[in-house]
Amino acid sequence: MYVGRFAPSPTGLLHIGSLLTALASYADARAHGGRWLVRMEDLDPPREMAGAADHILRTLEAFGFEWDGEVAYQSRRHHLYEDALGRLKDKGLVYPCYCSRKDWQAAAGMGADGFVYNGRCRVPEHRPSENGKPPAWRIRVPDETVGFDDAVVGHYAQNLARDIGDFVLLRADGFWAYQLAVVADDAEQGITHVVRGQDLLVSAPRQIFLQNALGFRPVRYAHLPLLVNKSGQKWSKQTLAPALDKAQAEPLLRQVSAYLNLPPAPQVDRPRDLLDWAVTHWNIKRVPKNAVCTE
Repeated sequence: MYVGRFAPSPTGLLHIGSLLTALASYADARAHGGRWLVRMEDLDPPREMAGAADHILRTLEAFGFEWDGEVAYQSRRHHLYEDALGRLKDKGLVYPCYCSRKDWQAAAGMGADGFVYNGRCRVPEHRPSENGKPPAWRIRVPDETVGFDDAVVGHYAQNLARDIGDFVLLRADGFWAYQLAVVADDAEQGITHVVRGQDLLVSAPRQIFLQNALGFRPVRYAHLPLLVNKSGQKWSKQTLAPALDKAQAEPLLRQVSAYLNLPPAPQVDRPRDLLDWAVTHWNIKRVPKNAVCTE
């Protein structure tokens, strides 16, 4: 059975890009007769906005979305991540890293998603002194290509050793890394399809690698075009994307429907009718691959 999800982070309020992802993931799930879950990715308390999680849920309701089951909160699921890391430790796939970010980045080159870790702590005798501080935990990546066929983008691949390097699963400050948490959550929730923005396309090979390492069922991916402003910047909290106005639910839903190449909907009585229209007319093959300028 198809199980999809929408996984916002409460570091801010929903904006137009969030709505595009919510609508596309919802329409794809319902068009396949599947379930649509909501998961709050609240793993970074210092960056979270007070009250944002509840505001996100109320905004989804105002736009007509209905999800299946209870909302999952990553902050309440640490046991899943501890178990996943423990299994990787048992397999000898991870190691403690005591390098400071400043030191290792000074000797690192750039890859597909920032600096590529130089592997210093892979070899125990090369590790810097612990000095009583807790380590980060990194996973060893192979010098091989991980690729997949994305439902929107097409084939995408990375050489993990060259493009990413050994990446962190548990940070030295005790916070879980996104890559491990999302893989453990998707597996536990039975997620079969992930529909999300192309800003996360670069993360998919790491997540596929972790799924394989942990023996989890593979997930199918569809990475949506990003919505950008006239300067070519992705609409986000950092680029001051305005929060969704609940009073404008219908015109905003029509706007993102057009970005997804859905046919124009007739007059409706409520926002929920636009979601039903999207489900009935959904065709992921019509979703554009390239970024969409909203101005």
